[in-house]
Amino acid sequence: MRYVVPYTVVRERKIRERFIYILKQFKGKKAVININLKAKFKNGVKGLKDYIVLVTVNPKVYQKSNLEIISLLVNEQKTPGVYVTLNKPFDVMIRLFKQNNIDPRLVIFIDGITQVGEGKKRVKNCLFIESPEKLSDISVAMDQAVKALPTKEKFIFFDSINTLQVFNKPGTVARFVYFLASKIREWKIKGIIISVKKGSDEALINELVQFCDLRIDL
Repeated sequence: MRYVVPYTVVRERKIRERFIYILKQFKGKKAVININLKAKFKNGVKGLKDYIVLVTVNPKVYQKSNLEIISLLVNEQKTPGVYVTLNKPFDVMIRLFKQNNIDPRLVIFIDGITQVGEGKKRVKNCLFIESPEKLSDISVAMDQAVKALPTKEKFIFFDSINTLQVFNKPGTVARFVYFLASKIREWKIKGIIISVKKGSDEALINELVQFCDLRIDL
C-alpha cells in the first residue's frame, strides 16, 4: 500500500524550502528603514531576545505604527514571521508592504477577513480563515505557519484584539490571548499583539497585560 503524504505536510515543506531560498537572496542586503519608526517600541524591547508585547495604538497612527514595527523586524532585523490580519485583506496587506519597501516574501499571512470560495484558498504565503470568530482555525493556522518558517528567529504579529472583541465575548478573547501567549513562549519567538485604543475594553486590556512581558503605548 502506498503512503500518501498529507497536504498540510507537503505545504509546510514547500513553504520552508521557499523561505530558505528567499532568505539566501535577502541576506546581506542593506535594510531600508522608515525614519519614523517608533523609537518607543524599539527602546521598549531593547535587550529582549524573545518577548510578548501588547501594543496599544492611537487610531490616527494605527496603520503607520504597524508597518513601522514590521519594517523593523523584516528590514532591519531580517526576521521572517507570521502576520495575522483580521482588519485588512491579504491583497491590501501585500500592496501596503510593497509601498513601504517591506518584502512580503518573508511573511506568511493569516487572513481572517477575506471572503473566498473553497477553490481559492490556496495562496503561496497566505492561509485564509472564514471569520475572526473561528479561533480554533486561527490557532491551527498560526501553528502551521510558525512551524513552516525555516529559521530559529521569527515573529508573530497579531492585528488586532479589537476585531476579536467584535466577534467574541471578552472572556473568550482573554482565554485566546492567554493561549496565544503560551504558544509564543513555547515557540520561543517574538510576539506583537495590537490593540487600537479607541473602542478598547480597558478592563480586558489590563487583564491581557498580565500575559505579556510589557505594554507599549503608541
